[in-house]
Amino acid sequence: MALMSVPPLPAQQPQQQKLPSQALYRFKAETEIVLVNVIVRDKSGNAVRNLTKDDFTVLEDNKPQAVQSFDFEQTDMNSVAAPAQAVLAAPKSAAPVTQPAQKVDLRDRRLVVLFFDLTSMQPDDIDRAVEAGRKFVNTQMTAADIVGVVSLGSSLQVNQDFTSDRAQLDKVLAALSPTTGAGFEEGMTGDTEDTPDTGQGFTPDDSEYNIFNTDRRLEALQNVAESLSQIEQKKSIIYFSSGLNGTGAENQAQLRNAVNRAIRSNVAIYPMDMRGLQAVIPGGSATQASLRGTGAYSGRAQESAFSSQSASQETLSTLAEDTGGRAFLDTNDFNAVFRRVQEDTSTYYVLGYHSDNPARDGRYRRITVRTRVPDAKLEFRRGYYAPRDFAHAGHEDREQMLVDEINSDLPSTDLDVFLATAYFRTAENRYWVPVALVVPGSQIPFIKGGDKDKATLDILGIVRDELKRPVGNIRDTVKLNLDESQQVRRKNVQYQTGFSLPSGQYHLKFVLRENQTGSIGSFETDIVVPNLKKAPIKVSSIILASQIQPAPKRRTENVLVRDGNELVPNVTHVFLPTQHLYFYYEVYDPKSEKQNIRLLTSIQFLRGKTKVYETAVVEAKQLTAPDRKAAIFQFDVPLSDLKPGYYTCQVNIIDDQAGTFAFPRVALLLRNAPAPQTPPATPATPSN
Repeated sequence: MALMSVPPLPAQQPQQQKLPSQALYRFKAETEIVLVNVIVRDKSGNAVRNLTKDDFTVLEDNKPQAVQSFDFEQTDMNSVAAPAQAVLAAPKSAAPVTQPAQKVDLRDRRLVVLFFDLTSMQPDDIDRAVEAGRKFVNTQMTAADIVGVVSLGSSLQVNQDFTSDRAQLDKVLAALSPTTGAGFEEGMTGDTEDTPDTGQGFTPDDSEYNIFNTDRRLEALQNVAESLSQIEQKKSIIYFSSGLNGTGAENQAQLRNAVNRAIRSNVAIYPMDMRGLQAVIPGGSATQASLRGTGAYSGRAQESAFSSQSASQETLSTLAEDTGGRAFLDTNDFNAVFRRVQEDTSTYYVLGYHSDNPARDGRYRRITVRTRVPDAKLEFRRGYYAPRDFAHAGHEDREQMLVDEINSDLPSTDLDVFLATAYFRTAENRYWVPVALVVPGSQIPFIKGGDKDKATLDILGIVRDELKRPVGNIRDTVKLNLDESQQVRRKNVQYQTGFSLPSGQYHLKFVLRENQTGSIGSFETDIVVPNLKKAPIKVSSIILASQIQPAPKRRTENVLVRDGNELVPNVTHVFLPTQHLYFYYEVYDPKSEKQNIRLLTSIQFLRGKTKVYETAVVEAKQLTAPDRKAAIFQFDVPLSDLKPGYYTCQVNIIDDQAGTFAFPRVALLLRNAPAPQTPPATPATPSN
């Protein structure tokens, strides 16, 4: 792959990617109102009603804030008896809902999501969780309750949209079983000392499995919270789990994202540890094998067991405390969580304000709520994470931006991106597909670094086949370190890479981001890699270029690299009179006699139907690349004698011994403008 500066794009630019038929542009809007749910109780523990906005004072980092929205919810006064349904939007990876629900007025209704983390629970834990859920539905659920059911097994599933239909909820819960889980059992990590001796000769350190499994669960919680963001009222997620280990910095970043998304969606998380009240038994319980080493006699195994149990509950406590919920740990009263949710959402006030702190630094901001009511006890969420702009985004957030963009149906166009592809056969039904991307240099903000201008670009690309399966991807960060004399702002920056693919139809999408302001651009297109087996003459794509540069040292299948030099495709097909015009193409499997071939080829330049120029005929008698059964042709056409304008170039190819021929055509534009000297290519430098 390579990165270089190239001449500017013409006034008439090539057609860009097509947007979805129902949306012609992307409109971004953000509201940064901070919502705080406040429960007010008197000294006897009874709810205090009939307060107004003026009875509250909200402080953020000890600075008073103007309360701009105020609402009072009292679900305990709701006497609605008829079943009602509301839409629980399916998360990104969730299965579609089979029965659409009707929207209803959710004011004074209690919205509860029962989230069953089947990946973390053992079969007995799942049975207890399901039984607790069914008991709540049949005996504790009130007329004000609207309940949805979500489960995480091999995928994230919306088992039931929000509904108050007890019979339907009981039916869905009864369908959950221990066999629907597909997660990893979280095991011990590190060395084998103080671990159960199972007779295995090798005990892997499964820290990576724990990291993957935990991130997957946190991401699922984040997706569910995000799907609830369109509902203004307070929502509660009851998270049935058997512990959640947070291992490493990556998990901490994912945990923060899940908490932040829940806060912004006005969601409180109530984790329930389905292992119940546990006793840490010296030497291990009857379900474990005997311990290795001397830990059972020194007390180290006991200490390790306590630490492991505490670590698996710490993340659950963090999720609860930071979102305004409560964690239920070390208890066999599995229905206590439902009573707590009903108490917390029976009578509460919702205060909204716009923070007077304009900094978008992602820092944690502490919230304090006060009231004029004497001796009142207030319960509220203690803070939130401020929004972050690109300059303050961490590595995980920046990576997520690229992933979100690559998965988006509507591409961003903040940064103009142009792309061109081709195909060259490298083996039987295997082709090298070079990809060239161009970004206008004027859109890249450079920063000063000594005597040079510097900038970086992040690049993410993916190729999918007809079944939308990924068959190739590119992730790269490149550094631009250019002398001022190159005047790159008046030119363009080109990035080159490629994929090795069989013949077929594919969808290609690339996302580029410049890392000074965070502007993102994307380009996607359908490409066809033909099967040349039945073609009369097997011809590759026709590449037009104006530049040859030293090839990068990394080894690839790139057929455009020959003798240590790389041909740089011209994406726009726009040339200047002082430039070179290179034609490059290949012919495969020509008919041979006594290992000799006879291919004749030339290039004609047409304006309309008039031929204005033709190169000399070139004859090939031997294969240039015998390992690929290919004859390679490269022309260097002088442009100084041609008049400016549009040309159609016809490539004449004749296999004299086979009596077959082909006449592919390409278009180009010769500009009549002063031509600054094209600077040499600048190779890409991956960042550390």
